[in-house]
Amino acid sequence: MENINVLPGLRYVGNEKKKLTLHLYFQILGKVRMCFMPRKNHWWYITLYVNEKGFTTGPIPIENGFESFSLTLNILENKLDIFKSTGEIRSFRLEKGLSVSDFYNYLLSILKELDINVKINGKPFDLNIDKRFSEITEYHHYNKEYVTSYWKTFLWVSSVFKEFSGRFYGKTCPVHLYWHSMDLAVTRFSGKKAPAMPAEARTSDKDAYSHECISFGFWAGDENVQEPAFYSYTFPSPENLDNQPLEPGNANWIMNNGSPMAVLTYADLQEVDNPRKILLEFLESAYQAGASVAGWDIENFKVPPLKDL
Repeated sequence: MENINVLPGLRYVGNEKKKLTLHLYFQILGKVRMCFMPRKNHWWYITLYVNEKGFTTGPIPIENGFESFSLTLNILENKLDIFKSTGEIRSFRLEKGLSVSDFYNYLLSILKELDINVKINGKPFDLNIDKRFSEITEYHHYNKEYVTSYWKTFLWVSSVFKEFSGRFYGKTCPVHLYWHSMDLAVTRFSGKKAPAMPAEARTSDKDAYSHECISFGFWAGDENVQEPAFYSYTFPSPENLDNQPLEPGNANWIMNNGSPMAVLTYADLQEVDNPRKILLEFLESAYQAGASVAGWDIENFKVPPLKDL
């Protein structure tokens, strides 16, 4: 009998080009969504979502809201699906050798056929790649095994984050994937404004951090942290945050951009018998650490169990 508590395998080292190819696909999908979606606080309108097939933009309104379309990176069937509310469906295969340039050009060509006019910034964001998507042929490393493990991992993490999210009465973002950094995140807010950021700060950061928050996330590794890991940070970062206890015992505080960040590696979570329970304990301990030293109203934000309602 299959052990349902065994987490999917997911490694960064050895899969760098596979991950970057997928990341660039995500950025293209996200930028198309950003082109049409109405603005929402903290950039919540540009994100992607994990679903039962893979990763999706969700419905994107066009024609003043009388029509919509969606883009889904269908990992189950290794294809990109384009659905329009008029009933039109298009797709193209995702397979080894499909470059970022191919992906971009195929997608925009199909959208044009569907009378969906897209105008986006055609360059990757914050990836140190100076080429346009239409010119990136050196990344063509879509890999069925890697993306399937990636998706199954994110699908599981998304379900845990949603359970954790439901324990908080305050303002909370949806569980969503930020394509600029390729992390799955959920964020809680105290309701208070944060100190103004410096004038030279990026517009994206000014909007993301306009209010006090504690953010929780998962990313699949990068050049700086070369393994998948869960994280949490408090903004603005209060004094003595990194002196607060974390669960489980192998979670720890590291410095990130000058502020403490709680980290639990995916590899450590794979070693436990009940990873869901342990991950929820990590998230709760990181929240309690940040909320207590930042002076949040913890008791009034607490959602009681249904049996107590």
